[in-house]
Amino acid sequence: MKQTQDFTQGRIFAPLVKFALPVLLALFLQTTYGAVDLLVVGWFGTPADVSAVSTGSQIMHTITVVITGLAMGLTVLVGRKIGEGEKREAGKIIGSGFCLFAVVAVVVSVATVFLASPLSNVMHAPEQAFSQTVSYVVICGAGTVFIVAYNLVGSIFRGIGDSKMPLITVAIACGLNIVGDLVLCGGFGLGTVGAAIATVFAQAVSVFLSVLIIKKRGLPFVFRRKDIRPDRKYISRMLVLGAPIALQDLLVSISFLVITAIINEIGLIESAGLGVAQKMCGFLMLVSSSYMQSMSAFVAQNIGAQKPERARKALLCGIVSSLVVGVVIWYCTFFHGEILAGIFSKDAPVISAAADYMKAYAIDCLFTSFLFCFIGYFNGCGNTVFVMIQGLIGAFGVRVPISWIVSKYTTRLFHIGLATPASTVIQIILCGIFLTITVKKYKRSKTQI
Repeated sequence: MKQTQDFTQGRIFAPLVKFALPVLLALFLQTTYGAVDLLVVGWFGTPADVSAVSTGSQIMHTITVVITGLAMGLTVLVGRKIGEGEKREAGKIIGSGFCLFAVVAVVVSVATVFLASPLSNVMHAPEQAFSQTVSYVVICGAGTVFIVAYNLVGSIFRGIGDSKMPLITVAIACGLNIVGDLVLCGGFGLGTVGAAIATVFAQAVSVFLSVLIIKKRGLPFVFRRKDIRPDRKYISRMLVLGAPIALQDLLVSISFLVITAIINEIGLIESAGLGVAQKMCGFLMLVSSSYMQSMSAFVAQNIGAQKPERARKALLCGIVSSLVVGVVIWYCTFFHGEILAGIFSKDAPVISAAADYMKAYAIDCLFTSFLFCFIGYFNGCGNTVFVMIQGLIGAFGVRVPISWIVSKYTTRLFHIGLATPASTVIQIILCGIFLTITVKKYKRSKTQI
């Protein structure tokens, strides 16, 4: 039987980085997975195809982040039980998780297919790309069940301290998607539809192969078929932890959808440029995102083991190491954005628009080194309601209003994009204040004992 990764003893920095690296690679492949659609369509399609895949994938990304946020409740709960040494109970939690996410998969899949056209309309998809956008969302929406499945696998294994299995899962999906895109878009010229079909096929095969791998490798604790049943206690706890994260991720993603809609109204070139920039920005945020997920699992185990001081030390290690990489990313993106944007498009005006927007994201890379580590830490502590609140303040109190106001005075994407780092700064301040308050409360409670 496999052993779980114990984060509650020994060194902090090396185990955290070692755990984060497979998470980083998995996120890289997952981002590549989505970017390949845009990349291949950019090579073989038209600006309308690029715009359609851009807008459609934004809609699907919103759905995915909600599922991932909800699954974080499972990650944190399993991590807690591992830290407490209750591995048998962790197996029961996973069984209840299967039941919960089976319902989520069906509901979301049906809703996405039926709402594809209204969603595309809300996104102000350009008229020239509207039908392609709807087609992309319908096809990918039908495969939502597979998105749920491999996000569920990832959340379980991160909770038990295994970040390699999610890497294997997404690597399979990424490889299949690349082949499918090249064959369907490049070979058969199916454009947007081909990209969507390749995405769903890759997800389906990845889930099937992942199940076979899990059966062969086994789990680090006893897990029986009879554990797969809905337990109200476990499901309730998962929702209490995961629902605020999912709601926050949904509304934050909606804020970016609003920005996409604002820029879509400017014109087709700006819409396509934004799509290219957003795909590239997914890569820019990889290090910070990997620390966020890793921090949640690391902190959850230590909180379960009653070691909050060790959890805070992990937070500091994550911020420092993430910031070092963030400085390098800022320099490359701010001063050489055209080269990076050129990977996804051959159209000079689209490249120029994308590079302009990416300058703002380059600045944000410095700030997310702090913010994403804070979010991972608070998720691991179970303070998911605060994470939701600070995210909503940043999204709808800062990012959306600034983007809308600036768009009334200029069409330059850099100026509109500055709303993102502005919101991140506000969120960091809120996280710093909340951390100070919680630490003081903890020290006060220890003194009173």
